[in-house]
Amino acid sequence: MKKSIFLLLFTTFLFAQNPNIYSVLGNVIYDNVLKIQKLKTIKKYLRYEDKIDEYILDVQDAKEMGFAIDAGDTTKSKTQYLKKIRSLSKTNDYFQRNIFKTYKASIKDENSELFSQIINSDLFDSDRNKDKIMQYYFAHCDDINTSGVIQKYLDEDEEFRKQQAKSRTMIFTKKEIQEAKIRRIRLRDKEKQEEIQKKLQEELIQKKKDIRKEQVQELAK
Repeated sequence: MKKSIFLLLFTTFLFAQNPNIYSVLGNVIYDNVLKIQKLKTIKKYLRYEDKIDEYILDVQDAKEMGFAIDAGDTTKSKTQYLKKIRSLSKTNDYFQRNIFKTYKASIKDENSELFSQIINSDLFDSDRNKDKIMQYYFAHCDDINTSGVIQKYLDEDEEFRKQQAKSRTMIFTKKEIQEAKIRRIRLRDKEKQEEIQKKLQEELIQKKKDIRKEQVQELAK
């Protein structure tokens, strides 16, 4: 218990800002570490508790090393720092892949409790998967908790419906209402999803360019 409290307080303070050196790779790790720490609140991820705690401490060490290099500490090796954050990047990527895998499994197994926990996790990109999230919700609305992202999407859809409301009242069956909601959500989100995808592609291309640039600069020294 004391260990968990210490890690929470320390990481909240330490990860308020990031080192400048190799920031393209480092920022992803540092910005996600608290999100990974929160996975311990999900029952399925309790088996990863020690691994997550160890990862947090490793990220802490890397960040301190990065700050030291930024400050001009010549006893710290830039090459070793780069090696360290590359290793941490693999762990970060593992948890991101794992949570998406768990999300898909929760849908397949119709585990609504786990589904709700995953989509409300800070590490999961709910907006990118909004359409499938709402499809699952409408098919399991009797046994799923709407708090969190689902309620946000329902509120957004209700506002959209009001703005687009027609003068006459139409009576729909429950299934027709659900299908109409899905159509409206798809229509509204299509452009947003395309924009997100374009942005992700641009960020990936830029990230690769920046990493290659930093590596070339490092080898030239």
